Amino acid sequence: MMHLIGCFLSVIVLAASSSACPASAAAPLIPLDDAAKAMNRPIAPFRISDEITYVGTEDLGIYLIGTSAGDILIDAGYEQTVPQILANLKTVGVDPKDIHILLNSHSHVDHAGGLAALKKITGAKLVVSRAAADELARGGHDDPNFANRSIYPPVKADRIVGDGETVVFGNVTLTAHLTPGHTKGCTTWTMPAHIAGKTYQALFLCSVTAPGYKLVGNAGYPDIVTDYRHSFAVLKTLPCEIFLGSHARFYDMLRKRAEMLKTGSRTVFVDPSGCRRHLDEAEAAFDKAVAQQTR
Repeated sequence: MMHLIGCFLSVIVLAASSSACPASAAAPLIPLDDAAKAMNRPIAPFRISDEITYVGTEDLGIYLIGTSAGDILIDAGYEQTVPQILANLKTVGVDPKDIHILLNSHSHVDHAGGLAALKKITGAKLVVSRAAADELARGGHDDPNFANRSIYPPVKADRIVGDGETVVFGNVTLTAHLTPGHTKGCTTWTMPAHIAGKTYQALFLCSVTAPGYKLVGNAGYPDIVTDYRHSFAVLKTLPCEIFLGSHARFYDMLRKRAEMLKTGSRTVFVDPSGCRRHLDEAEAAFDKAVAQQTR
């Protein structure tokens, strides 16, 4: 088993010859472009709350949730991100086999590309929404906005969650909120979290951006505008004290991390006003895009 895992990771970092590994592990990776490389730059892991540890990159939000029964991981980055995630887990003293549940914000390659690898390495169960399960099973093919330009190894879900359903593991309860638009299966997760003895509501925002999307007359996603507007309305009702997200830039992570390392206080991540500001700015940009495309 360890030989297979080692072979798999060697392929990821393009450091082993194909003869050293089974043929099924030797599929070449699609190289990252410059923008993806920038998002994928490594960063040392750090604790956000008693339960939440950041194990992602400079921009890809990947979160380890510690519970009394084992660990949960939210998102997986690119395939090329997997070695960084494993290195960050080692830094914080977590064995990949301690991860029992994988969650996903949405099915784009920069958040789901590494899911198949991590599922194989950890043995964890993948829990996602119905629409996300369909998207993940296609491995990024037939995306209504990216077509087949953003593909990755397909991965099968083990459990489907509906809107408002929970994932309970040990002493932690995460609630799924379906917030479609950015993808049909886009899911925002919430949970109680603790900093310095105080309980806060953490929100892991899927995404409400629409980068270059066809919003008007999208044959592959005719309800995209309706879904976005529904999701904005839902998100504004959710408690969002510890504001987190699928991209670190959504919540100004690098600045907050630097301040936390300087002051020693994790309360810098308690930012309900920043959460609302991000939603308001994204909604304004969305409305502008719809108006422009309508004209």
